[in-house]
Amino acid sequence: MAAKLHRMALSAVAAVGLAAVITGAQAQEIDTIAVLVPEQGTDYGWNQQGVDATRAVGEAMGLEVISAEGLGYGDVRPTLRELAAEGADLMIAHASGYNTAAPEIAAETGVAVAIVDRPEDMVPGLVADYTLSGHDGAYMAGMLAAQLSRTGTLGIVVSGEPPSWNSQSAGFAMGARAANPDVNLLYAVIGPAAYADAAGGKRVTESVIAAGADIVFGQGDGSTFGMLQAVETVPAADGGKVLFIDVIGDKSEIDKGHLLSSVVWNMVPVYSAMVEDLKSGTFGTVGYAIQLADDSVQLLRTAHISDEMWAGLMDVRAKIIAGEIEVPAVWEATEVRALMSSVDAAE
Repeated sequence: MAAKLHRMALSAVAAVGLAAVITGAQAQEIDTIAVLVPEQGTDYGWNQQGVDATRAVGEAMGLEVISAEGLGYGDVRPTLRELAAEGADLMIAHASGYNTAAPEIAAETGVAVAIVDRPEDMVPGLVADYTLSGHDGAYMAGMLAAQLSRTGTLGIVVSGEPPSWNSQSAGFAMGARAANPDVNLLYAVIGPAAYADAAGGKRVTESVIAAGADIVFGQGDGSTFGMLQAVETVPAADGGKVLFIDVIGDKSEIDKGHLLSSVVWNMVPVYSAMVEDLKSGTFGTVGYAIQLADDSVQLLRTAHISDEMWAGLMDVRAKIIAGEIEVPAVWEATEVRALMSSVDAAE
């Protein structure tokens, strides 16, 4: 196998019987879960949050965890087959590029899989989808950025246009316009699937800074490190510092003073629910969501955010939870582009 499989024996392994069995599925015990990620689980973002959440669920539920990291974005069928042969009872295919192969291998091996960005492919007892969105948190991030921007221009840089990125880009735009209707929004796509393209992330982020952005909202996995290089080395049009808003993880540990915030995701509740659904017989019949109400979506606070501004954002959070502010989930790229002032998108 090209990528190394990291196996963790977490506490005493407890075999848990299924409480209910979906028609056509065999009764089973769950003692091992696996997660597959395209990059290493040390990126302070999508890959790390997926790996860390799987390990946390394994530890909490007494399950063995296998993490297959650095698999890239090619054919993962051999890895899925190997994990199934090693005894995985649930394989979490944590990349949109895996959502075709994983259901095929699930049908072939009978091992349950979880995929992203293909809710239409759910199969009771076998295939579940977790197309997640932090658009509510992104709305708050947009408000924050619009209030702090000196130039009145914000950049949104994405490594592709999957549904999760689209909904957050739209949420950010809506929040920014709610705070400042005249804000200028520059939207740039590194490439159709440029998740690991750090050089492209740097180049495209430099271009939106050159066009006037002094705060950049970046969604990119590995390409995010290139975005960070750009904001750390290129001044804004007014000569001041460019700030960066990240997604999914917390890069405070490697921040050089430019991290304004992050729309942080916690996938532990999602993966826990998957295991419980396998046990109850509802796996593959329900989708999963993250939200502000249970802190599975949170806005990261840094020293750049004053007490007064943070209090205002928390008031917005409360209103979103109460339904007083509605932030629709916009999944389609065409609708996202329509919200922007200027678009530089990969076709």
